[in-house]
Amino acid sequence: MKDLPIFSKTAFTARAVLVGERIDLKAWQVAESLATNPLAVAVRGGGVAVLFRYGVVVFFDVQPMEEVTFTEGLRPLVANPYPAPEVEQVPIRIDPGTREALKGGVVYLEAVSLERLQIIADVLSKSVMLALYESRIAGDFERIEPLALELSQRGRIAGHGRELARNIGAMLLIEQRMIGRAEVGEKPEILWDHADLEGLFARLEDELEIQERHRVLDLKLSLVTHTAQTLLELLNARHSIRVEWYIVILIVVEIVLTVYELFVR
Repeated sequence: MKDLPIFSKTAFTARAVLVGERIDLKAWQVAESLATNPLAVAVRGGGVAVLFRYGVVVFFDVQPMEEVTFTEGLRPLVANPYPAPEVEQVPIRIDPGTREALKGGVVYLEAVSLERLQIIADVLSKSVMLALYESRIAGDFERIEPLALELSQRGRIAGHGRELARNIGAMLLIEQRMIGRAEVGEKPEILWDHADLEGLFARLEDELEIQERHRVLDLKLSLVTHTAQTLLELLNARHSIRVEWYIVILIVVEIVLTVYELFVR
């Protein structure tokens, strides 16, 4: 493993790519991996890729052509690949004796080790996934806002029941992926065996505002879901009232017909 060129370099780039909704890591042969939890593998050309089951691959010192080749080979294991993957990258500099952290958009490390790369990959993978969901939530806000405005101005909304139900389902799905798959609020398992790297993890997480973004996204999810549920309940209530009126009208018609029949007789 130490023979890989990346471990002797003083500067390279980390690039996180959200390739799809999920990667089937169980299909990966253990013998082909450099490490597990998270899975790290060697890439042709001397770089390293760290893979996460929630659809993110983080490349370290991988050239564009090698990245494309690796991603294409990974495609059979990717569920629902994204046509335009979310990407986030940071340069890495090796400076012995430095305080390991993200400073001025650059990650500074004392030395290159697989464990350090796994820590960086964990934080970057969560950051790129949050970026995708932040953009999706922004789109849902834009769709929900006109409906809420219509309700405040007219006291009612037009028939958008299916759209509201889809928005609620999308919000619940995002929440499930963040908590169930990515475990954004949790520390990586590798820190149990390498407690000395906890400071690096904490500083990277703080600089990329992972916890703050997670909390804000959670609040937005709750707000959009609550708003959509409220609008859907109002819409269903309006439909229920309409059905009740139809029933009343049918009863009245039946009574009129009965009275008319008795009068004729």
